[in-house]
Amino acid sequence: MHEELVDHLTRSTPLNRGEALRVVQDVLAYFDESAEDYVRRRHRELQAQGQVNAAIFEQIRADLRYRAVAPPELSLRQLRRIVYG
Repeated sequence: MHEELVDHLTRSTPLNRGEALRVVQDVLAYFDESAEDYVRRRHRELQAQGQVNAAIFEQIRADLRYRAVAPPELSLRQLRRIVYG
């Protein structure tokens, strides 16, 4: 999976194929987090830094605008409706 991306990384960086594959897998794993899981994790992290909830939730809201999160799992019917209406 993502062979084109692995190929691109091996051409455009000094990474060999195995290293490029690990980088792709690591990045995908990092972003393979639902919005709910991200919010919970980020809240714990910011709380551990001593921030208060008002500031935490503002920060999370701002962060989510730029964060790629895992999309919801769609059924085949939902996918067909996306394509055909």
